[in-house]
Amino acid sequence: MTNLVAPHGSDILKPLIIKDKSEKDNIITQSKNLHQLKLNSAAAANAVMLAAGYFTPLEGYMSKKDALSVSENMVTTNGLFWPVPIINLTKEDITGVSVGDEIALLDPNVEGNPVLAIQRIETIEKISDEELSLMAKNIFGTNDSEHPGVKNFTSLGNTLISGSIKVLNYSYFPSDFPNTFATAEEIRKKLSDSGWTKVVAFQTRNPMHRAHEELCKMALERLSADGVLIHMTLGKLKEGDIPGDIRDAAIRKMVEIYFPNNTAIISGFGFDMLYAGPREALLHATFRQNCGCSHLIVGRDHAGVGDYYEPFAAQEIFDNEIVKKSLKIEIFAADHTAFSKKLNKVVMMRDVDDHSKDDFVLLSGTKVREMLSNGEDLPAEFARKEVADILKSYYPVSYTHLRAHETSLHLVCRLLLE
Repeated sequence: MTNLVAPHGSDILKPLIIKDKSEKDNIITQSKNLHQLKLNSAAAANAVMLAAGYFTPLEGYMSKKDALSVSENMVTTNGLFWPVPIINLTKEDITGVSVGDEIALLDPNVEGNPVLAIQRIETIEKISDEELSLMAKNIFGTNDSEHPGVKNFTSLGNTLISGSIKVLNYSYFPSDFPNTFATAEEIRKKLSDSGWTKVVAFQTRNPMHRAHEELCKMALERLSADGVLIHMTLGKLKEGDIPGDIRDAAIRKMVEIYFPNNTAIISGFGFDMLYAGPREALLHATFRQNCGCSHLIVGRDHAGVGDYYEPFAAQEIFDNEIVKKSLKIEIFAADHTAFSKKLNKVVMMRDVDDHSKDDFVLLSGTKVREMLSNGEDLPAEFARKEVADILKSYYPVSYTHLRAHETSLHLVCRLLLE
């Protein structure tokens, strides 16, 4: 697999999953005698990403000192670049647990809360609400409690438990997304087996509309890339985001019909969206490098939410010196996209300076809602019919009982426009 870009901070991937069955069985048996800590979803997602090699070269959960350093300066205390803290914050009772102990980490997202991982405790530290607020400000660019990422982060607890972990499984992701979930190691193998060396990653938490499709094709062409990795977030999203299985079906249909053969690989990773804008764009780049990707498409408001971030802040953060000297992956910076009436295709608006506003099909959320209200199909300039049909099948009441379900319709329209 030497034809691909090297992992971040290491010559090899360092997945923390226990693969040997006898070792895994032994750990499960031992865990019955250990203190058991039920993780929150954020800490569980971190464990899955560590297990899958996405967070190479980290060996476990960060200490308070590292977490504060990463949130402020994007480096650990030993100088490793990392864009967001990878931590185990908890509200759970840990009475009787001491530094040096091993504890069993329970999966909050699987019925019965089975053991997900074993952690050897290096530190147990308190984090004040003020410190959490400061970290949130650094990570999310705001400490507004209405921001979904801030709201979740500041509610995780005030006890931080650091230390190395051994992970037993990938939680619910392989069972719920058997054809989509893949580890960084598996993706690197797919890319290598395909003979790809220049690979563009496309991050998505939503179904792909025409602009997304064209962005991928533009990146492939302009970078002379071998292929694109369409990489979906499979973990927890904010309320109203399209579920993973619907996204997966819509994207697979689009690729099947509209992409040239052997130019796209569809996959997904087990992580919750942070909605951290620029910092999350850096995290996306870091673990796509660990997948073997040479480039990441970063467009307008990447990993953003609401109006918290400037449209292209997620591109500009890659100009930071620590980023440029730390990451091997590069970005494909995308501009606003719109359908050109002159050229009869989706274009980046910066690429067609001979166009006026009237030369573009610019659809507002209000206009799309009006069309759906009248039972009209979404325009071909906006969404592929096959993709729109899959979304319509998921929200049938929004079309047949519009007035009684106006809130649901508004939700669909907002998601399509993101």
